Amino acid sequence: MTSAQCDSTVTPEQFRDRILDHACRTVGKAVVTMTADDWLQATAHACRDLMAPAWLASHDAFYRDNDKVVCYLSMEFLIGRSLSGNLVKLGLYDTCRKAYELLGLDWKSTAFCEPEAGLGNGGLGRLAACLLDSLATVGVRAWGYGIRYDYGMFRQRLVGGEQVEEPDDWARHGNPWEFKREKSVFEVQFGGRVIQFTDAEGRIRHEWVDGERVLAVGRDQAIPGFQSEVVNTLRLWRAESPHTFDLGRFNTGDYVDAVRSGIESQNLSRILYPDDSTHSGKELRFKQEYFFVCASMRDILRRFLKLNPDLAALPDKIAIQLNDTHPAIAIPELMRLLVDVHQMDWDRAWDICRRTFAYTNHTVMPEALETWPVEMFARLLPRHYEIVCEINRRFLDEVRRVRPGEFDLYRRVSIIDEEGGRRVRMAHLAFVGSHKVNGVAAVHTDLIRKGLFRDLDTVLPGRIVNVTNGVTPRRWLMLSNRQLTELINQRIGTGWQGDLSGLTALEPFANDTATLDALDAVKAHNKRRLARLVAEAAGIDIDPSSLFDVQVKRIHEYKRQLLNLLHVVTLYNRIRAGATEGMVPRTVILGGKAAPAYHMAKRIIRLAGDIAGVVNSDPGVNGWLRLVYMPNYNVSNAQIIIPGADVSEQISTAGTEASGTSNMKFALNGALTIGTLDGANIEIKDEVGEDNIFIFGLNADQANDMRAGRRQDSWDHYHNDPELRQALDMIAAGWFSPDQQDRHRPIVDALLGHDEFLVLTDYRAYVDCQRRVAALYLDRREWHRRALLNVARMGRFSSDRTVTEYARLIWGVAPGAAAAHRPARAAAE
Repeated sequence: MTSAQCDSTVTPEQFRDRILDHACRTVGKAVVTMTADDWLQATAHACRDLMAPAWLASHDAFYRDNDKVVCYLSMEFLIGRSLSGNLVKLGLYDTCRKAYELLGLDWKSTAFCEPEAGLGNGGLGRLAACLLDSLATVGVRAWGYGIRYDYGMFRQRLVGGEQVEEPDDWARHGNPWEFKREKSVFEVQFGGRVIQFTDAEGRIRHEWVDGERVLAVGRDQAIPGFQSEVVNTLRLWRAESPHTFDLGRFNTGDYVDAVRSGIESQNLSRILYPDDSTHSGKELRFKQEYFFVCASMRDILRRFLKLNPDLAALPDKIAIQLNDTHPAIAIPELMRLLVDVHQMDWDRAWDICRRTFAYTNHTVMPEALETWPVEMFARLLPRHYEIVCEINRRFLDEVRRVRPGEFDLYRRVSIIDEEGGRRVRMAHLAFVGSHKVNGVAAVHTDLIRKGLFRDLDTVLPGRIVNVTNGVTPRRWLMLSNRQLTELINQRIGTGWQGDLSGLTALEPFANDTATLDALDAVKAHNKRRLARLVAEAAGIDIDPSSLFDVQVKRIHEYKRQLLNLLHVVTLYNRIRAGATEGMVPRTVILGGKAAPAYHMAKRIIRLAGDIAGVVNSDPGVNGWLRLVYMPNYNVSNAQIIIPGADVSEQISTAGTEASGTSNMKFALNGALTIGTLDGANIEIKDEVGEDNIFIFGLNADQANDMRAGRRQDSWDHYHNDPELRQALDMIAAGWFSPDQQDRHRPIVDALLGHDEFLVLTDYRAYVDCQRRVAALYLDRREWHRRALLNVARMGRFSSDRTVTEYARLIWGVAPGAAAAHRPARAAAE
């Protein structure tokens, strides 16, 4: 071990002593009075101590070597619980468990009491967390930037089957992983006005003045890599008021107004994605985006200028990745800093800006792209709106020069949408202001090149590249599925842990009876663990010997949880009719949150609960079918659910899912996928083989033709398919909601009226494919053979490969070049 590495040589006895030391010095309690949360705090601080030398050395190396650094801007970082994850990456997980045995304590009680950091929601934030893990692992020096939310998304409860949102006060006991950086504070401005003047050299200048101001205060968290000297930093911004308390108002008895400024400022970092169905909600979301971008850009420039006096070198030293359009306002913010603050001429500033930024797109649906009303944009960020207009004017002038007379093209590529109320198109801004734009799966990249960004690609060719998403094997295999990890280690050694492509060495064991029996035992263990979680969280007993059919993800119509529910109703009807030939006992597990303002998604959750209530209480189907809706789906639950799944449901309408990452996690853990030719499913099929995945339904071209209205035939499907008609009629007539018979009629009306996401079109293909799933599940040896081949062939979907491709195709950095060489004296603020 070099002095710059995290200390992984600690013995269980030494780790025990470190924990006890922090129990005394940090928690300040006698051992006999310590609670599970107290032990968590002590253990986390002991772990943090072991990371500190490498973290400080990484800071020191940044200032010493002046190598290029990646700055990853994201509204979300869904990092999950940190203690177990960090221990795995440090190689100290078993050491810590043994230390707890020496202390006479239950390790799981402490590990499971750690709250999940409320910093993200779904795939966007989980991808960001995986990439941070891999950046440190492959040796790319990087900073993550986001918002330090007080309450995150929300805690989901199901009351009477309906989603109820509750605040998730995840840091109420403090966050032992974060360091508050009192000197990393930046003032963020909103509103005001722009003054135009001529400087002493006769140049026109602009100054943004007046308006309200909020402070952004940095909170840092160390992000270690696996078997790596590099420990990177996640810097999150928390909003505070410059004037938190008005003593004069307080002394006159105006107690509410005395603290109003502080409360209003702190709202910027209260929750992730406030309900934007209201005008105030839209403003808050927009202000959140600028809040963290403004602080991040100033922090990036501050650090850069400490080492590089010439801003022309910025693209050679800094690569800024925009994770979706939420941080796209960083482009005009950098232009403002370069032109207004550092007095650079426009052309030079724009060249620097464009070569610094890259943009990751995460959607193929135009309606999902972020746009902001011009009125609101110009009122809250008047100087930025001027800059956006100037970017757009110059861009359109260039388009007119190379494509004269194509007036409709100018309208389509304009950053300002002039139709239906003027709006700023943030995806267009991100595309025009970046040197590279990447999709996150091969089919997604092809779709945005041919569809979403077709016009922009013709006028700015060569910018679009593909970098398929990946997942970190540290959390999603080594931590989540320790029994499978041990089985793999026994068969092929541990080299795969540093290079997931090494899993291919498992393939020869696909016909080894002992290995398949061991895999069966691992899956059985994980299913029993999942059954205990279901009983605890949902209050439903399930049979671990049944087929566990799992769909856990954000609730959205395009992800087609409705298709899954229609199949459940179809199975229910078959069982009631005695048509069980070829059927296997099945437990269907759903989970996921609906956005607070997404009423149809909430209806789907309620429908799932109502169907579960009827199915699970019907003695006629006992032993054949159970339906479970898992409340408050999160990373920690996923780490139990995914290893216990037999079937992974990846059934979005073809051409709507950019990539997906849960598909990768399930397959890596030996679940067989049933899915459409959408997102990364296609690449998974290519890797694992067509025989080892269940594909059904329309492809993207066919689905796009249907969605364009060329052959919408919902009623034909209804009339021509008796099982479909029976299921829809039961839902519409209130079979599953006898207390309110028309409760679910709006869902049926939407399916029969338009069926935007082709649920009815793909229904028959899906139901027939599920018959093939059941038939294979009856052949246990063949099922496990295919499951093992899935595990063995998932090496390509490591996020280590993903960041290596980003480094080569987009950032211009060399993985492994950021190795720290000596410990620092102090972390640079």
